[in-house]
Amino acid sequence: MIRLEKVSFRYPSSQTYVIKDLNASFVAGMATAVVGANGSGKTTLVKLINGLLRPTSGKVFINDVDASKMSVAQIARHVGVVFQNPNHQIFSSTVYDEVCFALKNFGFSEKEIADRAKKALEKFGLLKYERSSPFLLSSGEKKRLTIACVWAYSPQILIFDEPTVGQDLKNKKLIWSVIKEHVTNGGCAIVVTHDLDFALNFDRMLILDSGKIVADGKPLELLYDESITRYALLVPDTIYLKRVLSFVNYQGDYEPKKLAELLKVYFK
Repeated sequence: MIRLEKVSFRYPSSQTYVIKDLNASFVAGMATAVVGANGSGKTTLVKLINGLLRPTSGKVFINDVDASKMSVAQIARHVGVVFQNPNHQIFSSTVYDEVCFALKNFGFSEKEIADRAKKALEKFGLLKYERSSPFLLSSGEKKRLTIACVWAYSPQILIFDEPTVGQDLKNKKLIWSVIKEHVTNGGCAIVVTHDLDFALNFDRMLILDSGKIVADGKPLELLYDESITRYALLVPDTIYLKRVLSFVNYQGDYEPKKLAELLKVYFK
């Protein structure tokens, strides 16, 4: 559904490339987590996919169509993006109107707009706020509102930037269930996240560093590799403990003092 061919990007005022010679494909039926340290190019990658930024060189394809020949609005019909800061996407006077905005712009009938808006608000636990100002919501509720706005019009491709920020465990599970349902039904999902526990759910993980993909594979396999620490990723406790247990199993007659040292390093 998405293909990037030798895509590079730098801002006109800079000689430094934020993205450099990047090749990647994102297919139907797969959820991909994109991780990396701050400044690695994750959000820039999202903006290149949805047309807010255009490549300095290289090409982006959406369903095999060159995105340079598509407007941002045309891309948005296929690619629904939820950015990290919900305050940058909220502007309507009520929560209900916020969800209806994209539906109206994409030409849904009045009945379908009402049905889809109600369903989306109910799905994300926001129906009781439908007549309230979206600016009165908590940060976590605002985030779910921006997800609801995109989910309501059913784009083929969902892209979420840090969707679990401000969410409790219940709502993290809700967001994952939405992603899982989407790809199970043949959609494509890309999620930028620092939450590596959440990323463990995904089919695939890309690690970005200095605008390049430095690793591409299954999350558990990548995070189990000790070399990924060079990319400033905070490995989940479960993965670290598996590493420790693997060391113990490998050593056989391990010294308790050595095991204590390993655990002390992590749990200092």
